[in-house]
Amino acid sequence: MIRTLLWLLGGLLLGGLIHLVTILMLPLLAEDTTWTRITQLEARNRVVILPPALPGEPNPFHLDTELSYGLCQVDLADGPAYLSGILPDAFWSVAIYNQAGIVTYSTTNRDGIGQNVELGIFNADQTRLLAQQQIDIAEGLLVVESRDDDLFILVRLAPPHEIMRPRFEQELSKLTCGPRPAA
Repeated sequence: MIRTLLWLLGGLLLGGLIHLVTILMLPLLAEDTTWTRITQLEARNRVVILPPALPGEPNPFHLDTELSYGLCQVDLADGPAYLSGILPDAFWSVAIYNQAGIVTYSTTNRDGIGQNVELGIFNADQTRLLAQQQIDIAEGLLVVESRDDDLFILVRLAPPHEIMRPRFEQELSKLTCGPRPAA
């Protein structure tokens, strides 16, 4: 009887362990991820305006139908990345995501930034050079350090009225994203 209970307990523990390992490994085996979808948009070092999400239509990025979105993909192995420009005077937010889709930094215009977006994204080595004043940056640049090199930046705008969406998306497309050109 005790031997049977031990076998049963061992089977349950082994089954639980196999179940846990399988659940944790599945995301690593996925081929169609947010990162692969973003890579297909060819948004490397440039802002791409995402088509509006329409109610009842497929929405693979789970976008809010009320917002306009600009997306840029950067690789800090190529050097620091910068996002800069002027956005309309309405609510906007900027979020930086790593390859796994985890937000590593986020800000909004309600943080006292106003309409100007001046963001510098650096990895740890680049931040060290920045601290040693070996990288020049503009005054007022918001410095963000990232643990990861492969990132994507998502800018969200909230047009107050649907008729203003095209103008807001035009302003969004004027943002620059990627490494600074050599002077």
